[in-house]
Amino acid sequence: MKKTILNLKNKSVGDIDLDANIFGIKKFPDLIHQYIRYQNAKSRHGSHKTKSRSEVSGRSKKPFSQKGTGNARQGSNKAPNFRGGAVSMGPVIRDYSFSLNKKEKKLALKSALSVKISEDKIIIIDSFEIKSFKTKDLYSDLKQFDYKSALFIYSENGLNKNFKLASSNIPKISILNQKGINVKDLITFDKIFIEQKSVSEITKRLSWWKKILIFHYIKLMISLKSQLPLKNQQTYSNLINILLLFQKIPTHLK
Repeated sequence: MKKTILNLKNKSVGDIDLDANIFGIKKFPDLIHQYIRYQNAKSRHGSHKTKSRSEVSGRSKKPFSQKGTGNARQGSNKAPNFRGGAVSMGPVIRDYSFSLNKKEKKLALKSALSVKISEDKIIIIDSFEIKSFKTKDLYSDLKQFDYKSALFIYSENGLNKNFKLASSNIPKISILNQKGINVKDLITFDKIFIEQKSVSEITKRLSWWKKILIFHYIKLMISLKSQLPLKNQQTYSNLINILLLFQKIPTHLK
């Protein structure tokens, strides 16, 4: 599937081919919801705490006699019904996080990217390189994209210093390295601006399982190679070299 590449002036500078297995799959709202719950749970500190009877400071002596006062019998001032006493069944420190399978995480991320592509909310930018660090210059360029909120995803090479300075004072804008791309940000922000270099990096990261399968297939072929006649060994070597070249797997696996 093809997508137009724009510059920060909102002018077309070319096209890019997007992997349909990552940017063109069907929507999985249940997985997206589960992943956002997973992110929210992981971000909770869980540091809430109230004191139990054993933790409240004070003596355990009876506040008054058992009989003769007309009051209900009490064993300690630490009881929940006393001012300054313990809290009955109060919150304790706990971990809210729960596990999510790797395949579910990847599928949720692919689904979120596909949803944004189908809504035409993902914009591929050729580069985030700008000459001026002034906020008003960048803001005047970005107004042409008509966004409510925007997330800028840059590549592993780093972000242009001027862009970082200029964007820091613009409201409802956030910047993120492609390594930190997540479902919650993709769904929360109105438009997603992805640097051209980041597209290949995201594609590579989300399709890594294919390389693992090829890796195990090549290992199997190498183990079978020694058991074949000499004529067939050369054919096997050529096939292994083609697979290594095609999948760009490190050559030390030969």
